[in-house]
Amino acid sequence: MTNPDSLKALMAAYQERVDAALTQRLPVATIHPTRLHEAMRYAVFNGGKRIRPILAYATAKAVGCHLDRADGVACAVELIHAYSLVHDDLPAMDNDDLRRGKATCHRAFDEATAILTGDALQTLAFYVLSHDKNFDAPAKTRIKMIELLAAASGSRGMAGGQAIDLESVGQQLDIAQLEDMHIHKTGALIRASVMLGALCQSELDSVIFRKLTHYAEHIGLAFQIRDDILDIEASTEALGKTQGSDKAKNKPTYPALLGLKGAKEHAQDLHQEALACLEHLDSNADPLRWISGYIVDRGY
Repeated sequence: MTNPDSLKALMAAYQERVDAALTQRLPVATIHPTRLHEAMRYAVFNGGKRIRPILAYATAKAVGCHLDRADGVACAVELIHAYSLVHDDLPAMDNDDLRRGKATCHRAFDEATAILTGDALQTLAFYVLSHDKNFDAPAKTRIKMIELLAAASGSRGMAGGQAIDLESVGQQLDIAQLEDMHIHKTGALIRASVMLGALCQSELDSVIFRKLTHYAEHIGLAFQIRDDILDIEASTEALGKTQGSDKAKNKPTYPALLGLKGAKEHAQDLHQEALACLEHLDSNADPLRWISGYIVDRGY
């Protein structure tokens, strides 16, 4: 059962922690080229909930790892996420004007700067993973982390999911096709956040690693279903982006395919499956249990 007060305190602590770590790792805006560095910080520090870093920290804690070892991982997944949002918002993609209640990067700066901002954030993520001084693991573990994040970000992961999304506008997808799209577009980076957090523990049991991976797969799909529901039920002010944009763009969504009630039931089913993946883990995994519940019930 979710403990709202404990989860709220935990999320606030992890948000503060990753923000401090990101502040240290991002170039300051006064360093040349200043406009690009200003845009990078604008894209990262714009009010995000930091779900992916929170998952990385919570997973590291669940497997008995000190959080200092997870700072680089938490930063890397958030930098990849921020880059993806900057590029997704571009006129050639979703052409959005608002992100988290603020002007999107290409509106606040310009389109060319936004493209370069995404490029720079993406490459910084891999630099952080390869150079993090607090992570004293062997080189093969770093290479494994870089491999996982690259796969989650590329054509077989997030970028591929976005390509499928663009190709699917106006199309009628079945449930398998819709889930395939979101396993890549949304789920891949959520899965990577959990897997990278787990790899911070160098002696992790392979069975536990697989169970955590399955947990992440379930919550990744649940996250997207909840996003689709909120696009219908929440206001533009609450969302921080234009309400109803999915329907306006004729995008395939879970509510469009399953109905609103069916989409909510499917999200709850995924939540229960995620919890089942954690049944053999002790109370150190409670934050992961709470986060799964938060994902399917969250508002903006």
